[in-house]
Amino acid sequence: MENTEKLKNSKEVIAYIAECFPKCFTLEGEAKPLKIGIFQDLAERLNEDEKVSKTQLRAALRQYTSSWRYLHGAKTGAIRVDLDGNACGELEEEHVEHAKTALAESKARVQTRRKEQAQKAREEGKAKTGAKPKAKKPQARRAAPKAQKTEKPVETRALNADEMKVGNDVNVNMGKGNMAATIVEINKEDVRVQLANGLQMVVKAEHLRA
Repeated sequence: MENTEKLKNSKEVIAYIAECFPKCFTLEGEAKPLKIGIFQDLAERLNEDEKVSKTQLRAALRQYTSSWRYLHGAKTGAIRVDLDGNACGELEEEHVEHAKTALAESKARVQTRRKEQAQKAREEGKAKTGAKPKAKKPQARRAAPKAQKTEKPVETRALNADEMKVGNDVNVNMGKGNMAATIVEINKEDVRVQLANGLQMVVKAEHLRA
């Protein structure tokens, strides 16, 4: 059986369903609002497809509909579409408001993280310039950043079970420090997070800190 290798993650699943249903799903530009109950339609149409499971479809749909592209497209007067691109009614005002709120909150979180990172970079820059006149030996200069890095693990702790939820703000332990992120998908021990710069990555649950 050729080409039956399972898709590995939500990104691959979204690319695959966009290829199968190009009049409904897009990979670039503003996304069209989807018909209510489209998951059932997808599950039925891809029921015999060995490349993708219902669990993967559900996770991919959740990621697709929470993306900034999709939330931007959910505006007054927008028309929902089914898998074949047929119109399925106008978007209700309550759904438009929900999309606006979700988009604003997501952007605010990213903005806050960017400010925190810029502030941290400024403070580190000041610390380095302030240390230069005092550092008579090369070893003294090397010791300063090490002392800063050892402080970071003290400020974080392992996540509690009830904190491991989609939408929660966390820190990703990268070995040398922590990066602010938001949980966007949980798949057993693998967790997909979105960093402050908008990039997404998959990490093990044990690397997430509060």
